Amino acid sequence: MRVLSVNRNFSRNTVPVIGVLMKLITTLSTVSLLLSSNAFAAGINQTKGVFEDKFRQLEEVLPTPNDYRNAAGEPGKEYWQQQVDYEIRAVLDEVERHISASQTVSYTNNSPYALKYLWLQLEQNRFKPDSLAERADAFGGIGRRGSLSKLPENDEPARVSMAELRRQQFYADNEIGYTISNVVDETGTALEYIITGAQMRIDLPVAIQSGSSFVYKLDYEYNILEENAVSARAGYEHFPDDAGKDSNDIFLMAQWFPRVAAYSDYEAWHNKEFLGRGEFTLEFGNYDVKMTVPADHIVAATGVLQNPDQVLTATQQSRLDSARDSERPVFVVTAEEALENESEGTTDTKTWHFSAANVRDFAWASSRKFIWDAKGIQQGGDIQPFIMAMSYYPKEGGDLWKNYSTEAIVHAIDVYSRFTFDYPYPVSISVNGPVGGMEYPMITFNGPRTIWHEDGSRTYTLGEKRFLIGVVIHEVGHNYFPMIVNSDERQWTWMDEGLNSFLDGIAGREWDPDIPWGVEPRDVVEYMKSNVQVPIMTQSDSILKFGPNAYAKPAAALNILREVILGRELFDFAFKEYAQRWMNKRPTPSDFFRTIEEASGVDLDWFWQGWFYSTDHVDISIDKVYQLRLDTLDPDIDSARRRNEEIDRPNSLFVERNKEEGRKLWVDLNRDIADYHDENDRFTVTNRDRNSYTQMLEDLGPMERVAFERAIEEDKNYYLLNFTNEGGLVMPILLRLTYENGMQEDRMIPAEIWRRSHAQVSKMIVTNKGHKLESVEVDPGWETADVDIENNHYPRKIILSRIEAFKAEDRSKTDIEYRDLMHDSKTELEEPKEKIQKK
Repeated sequence: MRVLSVNRNFSRNTVPVIGVLMKLITTLSTVSLLLSSNAFAAGINQTKGVFEDKFRQLEEVLPTPNDYRNAAGEPGKEYWQQQVDYEIRAVLDEVERHISASQTVSYTNNSPYALKYLWLQLEQNRFKPDSLAERADAFGGIGRRGSLSKLPENDEPARVSMAELRRQQFYADNEIGYTISNVVDETGTALEYIITGAQMRIDLPVAIQSGSSFVYKLDYEYNILEENAVSARAGYEHFPDDAGKDSNDIFLMAQWFPRVAAYSDYEAWHNKEFLGRGEFTLEFGNYDVKMTVPADHIVAATGVLQNPDQVLTATQQSRLDSARDSERPVFVVTAEEALENESEGTTDTKTWHFSAANVRDFAWASSRKFIWDAKGIQQGGDIQPFIMAMSYYPKEGGDLWKNYSTEAIVHAIDVYSRFTFDYPYPVSISVNGPVGGMEYPMITFNGPRTIWHEDGSRTYTLGEKRFLIGVVIHEVGHNYFPMIVNSDERQWTWMDEGLNSFLDGIAGREWDPDIPWGVEPRDVVEYMKSNVQVPIMTQSDSILKFGPNAYAKPAAALNILREVILGRELFDFAFKEYAQRWMNKRPTPSDFFRTIEEASGVDLDWFWQGWFYSTDHVDISIDKVYQLRLDTLDPDIDSARRRNEEIDRPNSLFVERNKEEGRKLWVDLNRDIADYHDENDRFTVTNRDRNSYTQMLEDLGPMERVAFERAIEEDKNYYLLNFTNEGGLVMPILLRLTYENGMQEDRMIPAEIWRRSHAQVSKMIVTNKGHKLESVEVDPGWETADVDIENNHYPRKIILSRIEAFKAEDRSKTDIEYRDLMHDSKTELEEPKEKIQKK
C-alpha cells in the first residue's frame, strides 16, 4: 500500500517514500549500538560497525567527586585551602633599575595533611639564560611569547628578528634573576633551602601540622628587566626623549617577589616550573607592603593607600576626594604636573604603604611620568558599596587614555558584576606602560598609546581605541577570573582567559556593537579548521596557537552555549552560580562542567567533549531535500496525480527530434488495429481499484480513519532533509526555511539528533498547505562557527566574493637575481635621514 510519494530535490519525479525510509532503516540497522572507543576510556572498544558515541558521558573522565568538591560541582563539605600572608619592605633604585626587599611570610596549613617543606615560585629566574624555559626554547618554535625567529624554508634562510637580537643582548649585558639571602624562621634560625631553576624549596625543621601556621623571613634583590627587550609581563620602560637628566622610566612591578606556590586537594604542591606561557595560581592572603621610591614618583598598587598624608599633597588628596561623586574622571595629578615632574628628578625618597585583604597576589607601578585620574563607582550592596576606579598614564597616553581608560574600568565592573558577583575590592586601577595587557588584583597593566606627530600633536586610530577599551575591560575582568575565582592558569589557561574573553565580548558589544571586537563564533572559523588546533584542555605550555585556543575558542563555545543551546536565562543562572560558588576558592574544569550542567538541568557532556576535549570543528552540510506529498489512496485522485507528474517530465530528446523530422508513428498510421491499451494508459482507474480503496477505508479502526481523513483534508507538505556532519563536532542544526510565498521560518534541531549516527542524519519537516519550501539554509546567522557556508544552502547558491586586479611586483626589488647590480654599483653613499623616535 503506497502511503507517501517522494519528489526528489523538488522535481516531479515520484518515488515511493517507503522505499527511501526502508533504505535508511536498513542502513541504521547495520550500525552496532555498542559503546565507542575513544580517548576517554581505552578499556571500551568498538569493534563492530562505524558507531562513534559523541554523547558519551564524561563521568569516567572527570575526577571522582569527593568531600572536597562534590558531584554538583560545588565546594564539598570538607573543602579547604591554604592562606599565605605577606609583609614586604621594598626599595626601588631608579638609577640602577634594581630592587631590594625583605619579606615576612605567615603560612597557615588548612589542609588535613602535615607539610614537611614549602615550595616557592621564583618567576624572575625564568629569564636567566640557563633557565629551563630558555634551554627548552626551540628556534622558530610555534607558540612562543615575545620576539620571533624563523626556521629556513625552501630557498629562504633562517631568520632572527631585531627584537630577538635585542633580547639576547640584554641577557648578555645584564645579570638576571634573584639573589636570595637570610632565609630564617621567626626566631632568626636559618632554614635549609634549595633553588632549582625558577623554584625554591624551603625544608622545615618540623612539619606544619594541620591547622597550624609557620612564619619565615627572607631577603631578596634582582635587576629589573627591560620589558620591551624581554617581554616579561613586567619590568621597566625607558623614555630617552624626555627632558631631564638620564630621562625617565615607568616601572611595572609584578611577579616581583618570591611567592609561595599553591597547595591543593587535587594536585598537592603546584610546583610545575614557570616556562613563560602558563601563568600561575596562588593562595589568598593579606598583604602589608611598603615601597620606597624616588620622592617625585607616583605609585599605583594592589590595595588601599595607608599613608596618603605622607605621599600626597593636600591638593591631590582633595582632588581624590572630589572624584568620589564626579560624573567624569577627576585629575589627581594633571598632565601639566606630570610633565613638570619629568623635567626635574630628585634624589629624595618617599615610602608608600599599601595593604590588601584576601587577595592572591600583589603588583605595583611607579613613575614620575604618571598622570593620575579617578572616578568613584557607587556599587551599593553589602560586599563593597564604593569603588574607586583610577588610571595612571604618561603624556604618551594622551586623550585616548584621558577619555576611555577609567570609563572602561567602570563599564567592565558594571557588566561583570551583573554576570557574577559584586566587585569585592575598594579600587580598580589601569596603568599604561610597556606591557600590552596583564592583570593582578585591583591593578592592570595596559599598553595602547597615541601616535606622536612632528608638529607635536597626538592622534589615535580606531584600532588603538578598540585595543585600549578592549584590553582595559579584559584585564579588569581578570579580577573576577582568576583573581577571585582562583583557577590554575598554569594548567588550564582557558579557565580564566576563555571565561574572561567571553565576558569581555559581552561588555565590548554593550559598549558599542559597531566596533569590530572579533568575538563572534565566525571569528574562530579559521582556527577551528586549521591543523595547528589542539584541544582546549591542553596544558597551557603545550598549546600551539595560544590566543585562538585559550581565548577565542572557549569564548566562542560559551557564546554558542548561551545564545544557541541553553538560552540566556538558563545559561546566565548557571554561569553566575559557578562564579558565586567558587568566589575566593579554587575550581577545576570538572567543577565548571558539573556546575553548568547541574544548574541548567541540561546534559552537556557532548558539548564539553566536542569543544574542550577534541579538535573537531563544525561543518554541517545539507545534502538533499526530498519533497513528499501524502497519497489520498483514492485511485481517482492519486492516479490523476501520477499522470500529471508523468506529463510534467521532460520529453525524450530522441522523441522530440523525431517529431522535428516529421516522422510518423506506427500507432498513428495503423489506427484500424488499435486495442483497449491504445485508448487507456497505465494510470487508468478500474472499479477493482475503487473497491480496494473503499474496503481499505472500511478496515481502518475508528481512530485510524479519523487521523487519515484529517491528514488528507489538511494536505500538508512533507520534506525529508538529509544532513552530513563533515566536521565531526555535533551541534544543533539551525535552519532557516524560506517558502514560495516569501515567508521565512527559523527552526532548531537539537544536537541530540546525532546521538545514534554522528556522521549522517535525516529529519522530516512538515509545513502547512500554503507553505511550500523554496530553499533551506543551515546556520543563517553564522552562530555556530560552521567552517564552510557553501554547503549550508539547498539548493546551492552562488557565494559572493571579490576579485581584484593587481600589478605584478617589480622582481628587481624582491629577487636577488634580478637586481640591476651594474647600475646600483654606481650609487653614491648617503647619510641616512634622521628619524625622530617618539613613543
